[in-house]
Amino acid sequence: MKAAVVRAFGEPLVIEDRPDPEPGPGEVRIRVEASGLCHTDVHAARGDWPVKPNPPFVPGHEGVGRVEKLGEGVTHLSIGQRVAVPWLGKACGRCEHCLSGWETLCEQQVNTGYGCDGGYAEKMLAWADFAQPVPDGVTAVDAAPLTCAGVTTYKALKVAGARPTQLVAVSGIGGLGHLAVQYAKIAGATVAAVDVTDEKLELATALGADLVIDARKDDVGAVLKRHGGAHAAIALAVDDAAFEAVNSGLRRGGKLVMVALPAHGTVRVPVFDTVLNGTSVIGSIVGTRQDLAEVFQLHAAGQTQVISETRPLDSVNESIDEVLRGQVKARIVFDLATGR
Repeated sequence: MKAAVVRAFGEPLVIEDRPDPEPGPGEVRIRVEASGLCHTDVHAARGDWPVKPNPPFVPGHEGVGRVEKLGEGVTHLSIGQRVAVPWLGKACGRCEHCLSGWETLCEQQVNTGYGCDGGYAEKMLAWADFAQPVPDGVTAVDAAPLTCAGVTTYKALKVAGARPTQLVAVSGIGGLGHLAVQYAKIAGATVAAVDVTDEKLELATALGADLVIDARKDDVGAVLKRHGGAHAAIALAVDDAAFEAVNSGLRRGGKLVMVALPAHGTVRVPVFDTVLNGTSVIGSIVGTRQDLAEVFQLHAAGQTQVISETRPLDSVNESIDEVLRGQVKARIVFDLATGR
């Protein structure tokens, strides 16, 4: 099989031939149809974060495809069934976090494309219990971004407690942000979209944003405060200053939900204002299997739109460069089914 492999941090990925992986007990082998390019994959390939993967490895945690082979003991999936393989490749299922509905906090979890090989390959392995069935009517190309960008922002809106009539700020309208705008609208919120490019602000408006804020020329916090202040701000822009800008626009009791992971991110939180105004700073990490099932259900019902462009896997290095330059409208998806 063909795979895009990180051989060393900071170097271009290498397209190479590898043997087809064999599923062990409780695993399945998947013939990958589509795999999304997430900024996390870029961080993985560059070794940006304190906890690093071990090269050589295959990145990608938005892999979607058809089950090709079942490992011993797998009975709930079938050959030919379409499944998605998210960031949460496996959790222990026994700890306090797993048993209380927070499996994404499991300290024994294995992350796809980080702790095990991911979806930048023609075939991949997955733990069957964490391979999420994709409903009929949801294409592989749409399912791929939903598997991370979708479930991550959907969960962030849950963590924020977004409700009808509340003002929700979405900072960063890209692969994640364009979906966050839609989930906030589904929740009934008034949405303020924040970005630094005309194209992405126009995209936010097209997807239902009620207010757009151009952070190049507007004081983000001041604009939000003129509209009463945000009940919640979903921080998706990979930039420390962007976190601080939306935090300054919270109303009393508001929540800053931190999602993006800048390589060396540190945010200054003013203690006096935070205490006096009763605001919260919360981290939100991807979503559970149930969250992903709900994301797919919403898309199958026609309530969300995925903005993406497809590329061949061979373009992985050029595609990463475009992401780093901020030239991608929303999401790049590697189309392994057609090679386009």
